[in-house]
Amino acid sequence: MTVLTPPRHPLVNRALADARTWCAGCLLHDAPEFAPRELDLDHVLADRYGSEVVRIVRALQAEHHALDTDHPIIPVDDLPVLLASSADKIVAFSSLVRRARRSGDVAGFFGCRRALLRLLPHFHDFARAASGRIPTSLSARLGDALNALTAAAAEGGR
Repeated sequence: MTVLTPPRHPLVNRALADARTWCAGCLLHDAPEFAPRELDLDHVLADRYGSEVVRIVRALQAEHHALDTDHPIIPVDDLPVLLASSADKIVAFSSLVRRARRSGDVAGFFGCRRALLRLLPHFHDFARAASGRIPTSLSARLGDALNALTAAAAEGGR
């Protein structure tokens, strides 16, 4: 059972509704990329969820942007951000594997995602850095999702 399992706390229901509205169903941390530009997102997030959520959302945004650099950051000194980042990666990696398999062309799927493949060593470094800092169960799920992604990418590389 997770915080997303019904019955949910009203705050979780509101966050999911906002994510559906602003992000076409993505999680709330993707709001900076998808929320309407005229929206004062930091103000709305702070008002609805508190300033800590704004800080975490902006930290994840910075981490996502850093993936486009030669040496992406691995934020391990901020536990709330590390927890959110780990959960984000589990969801993203699992989704990529499902989508690759459903495509019927795993090689083609990953062949179009060379930037992702170049980031696999970074994601393994992240998982190692997070280990021991995040709950064991979360670390195990991150490792499983990353291993599944790595295996699917290797399968696609054949």
